[in-house]
Amino acid sequence: MEKRYKILLAEDEAKLAKAIQDELIRVGYDVDVAENGLEADKMFMENDYSMALLDINLPGKNGMALCSDIRKRSTNIPIVMLTAVGEIHDKVAAFNMGADDYLVKPFHFDELFARLKVLFKRTDTVEKHEKLVYADLEIDFKLKSVVRSGICINLTSKEFTLLTLLVRTPERVISKQEILEKVWDLSFDTGTNTIEVYISFLRNKIDKPFSTKLIHTKPGFGYFIK
Repeated sequence: MEKRYKILLAEDEAKLAKAIQDELIRVGYDVDVAENGLEADKMFMENDYSMALLDINLPGKNGMALCSDIRKRSTNIPIVMLTAVGEIHDKVAAFNMGADDYLVKPFHFDELFARLKVLFKRTDTVEKHEKLVYADLEIDFKLKSVVRSGICINLTSKEFTLLTLLVRTPERVISKQEILEKVWDLSFDTGTNTIEVYISFLRNKIDKPFSTKLIHTKPGFGYFIK
């Protein structure tokens, strides 16, 4: 492994935490383990991590709250939730908190490795392309910033990813299914209005303060930038 990735693992089941840590170290990752949410929060503040693996049912501070706080501090770090709960609404809640992926325990380590590889590849690819410009909108991947007409716009991780997806292929209509797959890593429609909500968030930040609107809807088909 050319690049050494450092992972924060927050898991209160000691035996499981040790097993995950050992396997990740075996394949080349550096891993710090936190036994509760408060400890994980403190460790994240004091160290530079490449990824966070968070159990949802953590003592002290649950994984959902921890995920939300980590995401507020870092828009680009991949976050994977680990839980014994596999309900759709729990997955959607995790994604809405800023998670990038979701694994239901028990899971095979090969599946975990595969998902981490995809997330790290995505992060590294983004970092290689420093800027994306369309009209008066500029996305800086290195700084994780968005500027329109010289005005800095603060976006969450999911808003940033969604905007990037739209801007990479201007004037191409992107379906809800494609957005689900590329922004939320879901291959199915959750039946919620999550995408509409996030498009609304983006419009309020990207379009509302400006005279020219960039984000458009093609009813029944999807969304596009123009």
